[in-house]
Amino acid sequence: MTNHKIAEKLDREGQKIEHFFTNLSESQLEICVYFDEQEWQIRDVLAHFISAEKSFLKLFENIRNGGSGAPDDFSINEFNDSQVLKMKDIDSRKLLILFSETRSLTLEWLKGLSEGEMTKTGRHPAMGEATLGEMIKMIYLHNQIHLRDLKIALESHLSDGRNLETNEIG
Repeated sequence: MTNHKIAEKLDREGQKIEHFFTNLSESQLEICVYFDEQEWQIRDVLAHFISAEKSFLKLFENIRNGGSGAPDDFSINEFNDSQVLKMKDIDSRKLLILFSETRSLTLEWLKGLSEGEMTKTGRHPAMGEATLGEMIKMIYLHNQIHLRDLKIALESHLSDGRNLETNEIG
């Protein structure tokens, strides 16, 4: 897949994510989705999208410049929890703005990436060794996995009769 096609897909997916989160009530944003070391609400997943994508941009640029990517001892769960915790007090409207700004930075960065650079390899914190092209596609897949979990959490808590199909992602 070319940079242009990936950028188009990320742009469309980003718009759908914004639409999805915009249509949630404050009480829906507080529904708990994950119960691991740290409890994540739906709004925390949006914060995670932002922090992960910002971090991916740094990682991708490292690999683009010949770096090896994420260190072998990198703890993805500790990192994600710490980043989400840092964003706990940001209100949902601001999170949506930050998501949009972050996605714009990703799209701009991708425009400057040559097709040859897409084949550079490095270590992704979850995927292990992969090409930049594979890692960039993973942004989309990563968000889709979490969105599926959000829909499951919402469906189990819906009491207002809303139809989630109107917020279909992907």
